Amino acid sequence: MSRLRVVHRTGFSYAEPATTSYNEARMLPHSGGEQFVLQAGLDIRPGATQHSYLDYWGTRVSTFEVLTPHRELSVTATSLVEVRPAPRRGSAALDWAGLEEARRSTVALVEFSTITSATEPPAELEALAAGIVAEGASVDETAFEVCRTVGESVEYVRGATGVGSTAREAWAERKGVCQDIAHLAVGALRSVGIPARYVSGYLHPNPSVGVGVTVVGESHAWVEWYDGEWRGYDPTNQQDVGESHVLVGRGRDYADVSPLRGVYAGPGASELFVSVEVTRES
Repeated sequence: MSRLRVVHRTGFSYAEPATTSYNEARMLPHSGGEQFVLQAGLDIRPGATQHSYLDYWGTRVSTFEVLTPHRELSVTATSLVEVRPAPRRGSAALDWAGLEEARRSTVALVEFSTITSATEPPAELEALAAGIVAEGASVDETAFEVCRTVGESVEYVRGATGVGSTAREAWAERKGVCQDIAHLAVGALRSVGIPARYVSGYLHPNPSVGVGVTVVGESHAWVEWYDGEWRGYDPTNQQDVGESHVLVGRGRDYADVSPLRGVYAGPGASELFVSVEVTRES
C-alpha cells in the first residue's frame, strides 16, 4: 500500500481582467475500490463558493463562479490518498460470446462500447486489433495485446498534440501524450467489441523515490477494459495500474473528465497553466 499526497494547481491567466467566470473542476480523487481518500479539498482564488456533485459517470465535480474582476483564476486541489495493490483477478472472465451478450444487455457497457469522435481508431489500428482477435486470443489477452501495441507504436512527446487532438491525428504522427495513447487504446478496444473506459488521474513518476520526497508529477490518463470485471492498464507506460496511480474520474473520452473548464467574460485572451506535485508519505 502507498500513501500519496497530490497537489494539482491549474487555472487561467487573462491578458485583460475577466469580469466574471463560471467553471467546473474534476480534480478530486475517487474514493472506492482499492483507493481510499483520506483528505481532499479545493482552494480557489479569487475566493468562490463551491457546489459539489457526482456526474453521470461517477466523477466528483466542483462548480463555482467568480463574479469580481480578476486577472488570474487559480484552482489548487490537495489530496491525500491511500492506494492498495490491485487484488488477484477472479475467475469471472467472459468468453467472446458471453461478452457480447453482456455488452448488448447492460446500459453502461453499451455506452463504453460506443466509439466517439475523439477515440475513433484509424483503419490501420482497427485492422491490427481485428487481427489479434482472429488469432484466437481470449478477451483479456486481446485487450492486453491491443494496449501493448498502441503503447509501442506511439512515441510519448509533450506538445506533439493539443487538448483537442483526436486518436486519428495522433496515430498519423505516431506521437502524442497519455491522453492520445489512451484515446487510441480505448477506440481500438471498442472497435473489436471490448467495452473500455477512459480514466483520468495522477501518476507518481518514480516509485523508487523515498518517503517524504516531493517530485514533479503529472496529470495522467489510462484505460480500463471489461471482460467480466474491469481491469486497469496504463498503455503509455505499458504496465498494469498500481500503487503509483491515483484515479480521479472515468468517462467515454477526455471530454468527460477534463480537470478544469469554464467560460468567462472579458476582452482579453486566456492562457492555461498547470503544475502537479506528488509526495509519497508511506
